[in-house]
Amino acid sequence: MRIAPQEMRDAFFRVLRKYGYDEEEALLSARLFTEATQDGVASHGLNKFPQLIEYIQNEWVRPQAKPLLIYEEGSMEQWDGQQGPGDCQAHFAMNRAILKAKETGLGLIGLRNTNHWMRPGNYGWQAIEADCIGICWSNTAPNMVAWGTRNRIFGNNPLVIAIPDPEQPLVLDMAMSQFSYGKMSIYEKEGRSMPYPTGYDQDWQATTDPSETLQSGRVMPAGYWKGSGLSLMLDLLAAILSNGKNTREVGEGDWETNLSQVFLAIDPRAPEQKAHLARVVQNTLSELLESAPIQAGGGAPRYPGQSTLQAREKNGKEGIPVDPDIWRKVKSFINT
Repeated sequence: MRIAPQEMRDAFFRVLRKYGYDEEEALLSARLFTEATQDGVASHGLNKFPQLIEYIQNEWVRPQAKPLLIYEEGSMEQWDGQQGPGDCQAHFAMNRAILKAKETGLGLIGLRNTNHWMRPGNYGWQAIEADCIGICWSNTAPNMVAWGTRNRIFGNNPLVIAIPDPEQPLVLDMAMSQFSYGKMSIYEKEGRSMPYPTGYDQDWQATTDPSETLQSGRVMPAGYWKGSGLSLMLDLLAAILSNGKNTREVGEGDWETNLSQVFLAIDPRAPEQKAHLARVVQNTLSELLESAPIQAGGGAPRYPGQSTLQAREKNGKEGIPVDPDIWRKVKSFINT
């Protein structure tokens, strides 16, 4: 089943207006949800939309809340999200970082007391559209096992690194877990095994069965101890730079809200900087793309963001593939 991008945006917009969004933020959020789904990340686009409505219904997300400036000095700002919509607030924070970068070369924005920002890569592409390097990350509730323990004390804190290039922009969008919960849910519904171990079952055995991992809640960190360590450092930096909560404090609530996030934009303004950036990107990517696969069934080498651009073009022409059950659920919000 495929849906035209405009039809999807219109449906999201109508639901968000019904649930208290003002027109400007309803348009923005509808666009972000649609773009994520069109880019092939339905797990953090369409599939995440019903959860957002649940959070609004339970007053965990406050549609009318706006970020409040708490601190500003030089290239740095801190904002309090006041539990507003996470995607709109993240877009706002990255825009503030970009504006700072255009003024001084660098902008650093800390955002606290915000909500799930849906597809993290949205804000990397936002930086690229402004011809800036973008880096951002968020902490989460404790949802990942810390390496060397049997305790879910770390978050799968997503990280985005975006590098602009006229021909081949790059956007790395990754969680600190081997696979995101959204990706595992898709595989579970399709009855497929994950290509690599994703977590542990009830007996603490590594498993590729997404159902086993989702049931146990024992998600494995990517890179084992390396992903575990990086998760810790991202959490600490998010809490410190936003003057907000760390993962442990987020986990003390009954739901995942009041998150801490960081948005960094860098503007390579000088002509020689831009030329050097383009040269380095093209040299590196040409070497990568000319390489042959080194393992059977591994597929052709690709760079972060390459499949996104391919999905965006294809789905823009042919319509966006959707899960019929979830699409019906979204449409049902309009009439209930």
